[in-house]
Amino acid sequence: MADALERTALRKIYLRLLPVTLLIYFLCYIDRINVGFAALTMNKELGLDPSIFGIAAGAFFWGYCLFEVPSNIVLEKVGARLWLARIMVTWGLLSGATAFCVGPWSFMSVRFLLGVAEAGLYPGVLLYLTYWFPDQHRARIFAGFTLALPGAVMLGAPLSTGLMELDGLWGIAGWKWMFLAEAAPTVVIGCLLPFILTDRPAEARWLSDAERGWLSRTLEHERRRIEAERTVGLLESFWNPRVLLLSLNFFGIVTASLGLLIFLPQIVKQIGLTNMQVGWASMVPYLCGCAGMAAWGWLSDRLDERRWTLFSACIIAAIGLMVAGLGVGTYWSLVGISIAAIGLYGSKGPFWSMPAMFLTGSSAAASFAWINSLGNLGGFFGPWIVGWVRTSTNSFAGGLYALAGFALLAAVVSAFWLNIPKPAALPVTPAAPAE
Repeated sequence: MADALERTALRKIYLRLLPVTLLIYFLCYIDRINVGFAALTMNKELGLDPSIFGIAAGAFFWGYCLFEVPSNIVLEKVGARLWLARIMVTWGLLSGATAFCVGPWSFMSVRFLLGVAEAGLYPGVLLYLTYWFPDQHRARIFAGFTLALPGAVMLGAPLSTGLMELDGLWGIAGWKWMFLAEAAPTVVIGCLLPFILTDRPAEARWLSDAERGWLSRTLEHERRRIEAERTVGLLESFWNPRVLLLSLNFFGIVTASLGLLIFLPQIVKQIGLTNMQVGWASMVPYLCGCAGMAAWGWLSDRLDERRWTLFSACIIAAIGLMVAGLGVGTYWSLVGISIAAIGLYGSKGPFWSMPAMFLTGSSAAASFAWINSLGNLGGFFGPWIVGWVRTSTNSFAGGLYALAGFALLAAVVSAFWLNIPKPAALPVTPAAPAE
């Protein structure tokens, strides 16, 4: 009876929440990574060389870092419906505003403000999903939600380069059309979000009384198990050793991932492809990333293990980036990038299942955001390193080797310091079945 109740409740929750959260993050990443495709023509118009572009594009992550924690704490207090809607509308408006940039400083300013607006989205959705899914399902749901990331690059690549073909229509540059057209759906969906999401299971009228009762008891039992081991307070969570080590691991992953992502179109362009062909070719690594993410999420939950699945994903990413560096200017670079994408995106499910293994309540809300904000500083350093090496050596190879080093750093942290045991089981307090 309990197994049947679990299956029916989780099926409803998956069908209700996964499509919405996928769409949110899909639009988020379209609006985040389209700058890499815009760079194919925008950089010349705005006077950006590879080094300046890397710094300016990475300014997004300074705004993102500064406002992650307060944003997630507000979400935990006021609810996901209203706060995620606010995030979507403001980031959509600022993403569209990129079309009005006229030089390096205006571009850098808009990128910084875009980071401020989007701060809290990713950790906020992850936190929101912990309100609905027990621990043994989290790697899969986190991986499923984050499938939007490689999916956005995979589908956004030809979409973005296709919109850039509108160059000259009504006297507007193609890269400007791209920013305006891709920002509009974000604002629309953001306005509709309060009517789509449900904040907590107790408010879910689309679940039966028995299903709500089972879910509430299960999540409460998990919370008590964690707090019986040791309660981590809100302020303590900022310097908790496990939180800081998770942040260091994530910093390595993000530095490698975003350094690759921002310059992917320019790396692929060196094979000798047209802008449109670059868009189609850029789909390949992220199709592989989707497969890696689904496989590692399933494997992590199936084995009920996080640390070593995370380690293996980081090692695969490092190997792929080395291959990409050795093959710059040839199709081998695309092969290496595809291998790296499997590892980089495969790491997401097991990694984000780890904080909820020892954190609850406000400390969990703050720590999800703190880990994400510290880790996402890699989104500044990755593009900056690749851009600087490209300007200094006239090659992307050295930058890709450096990114491989950061992926290896993440693997080392996972292997030696991320042994986070599951809390000891407590007896379940019997509860009367819901009428």
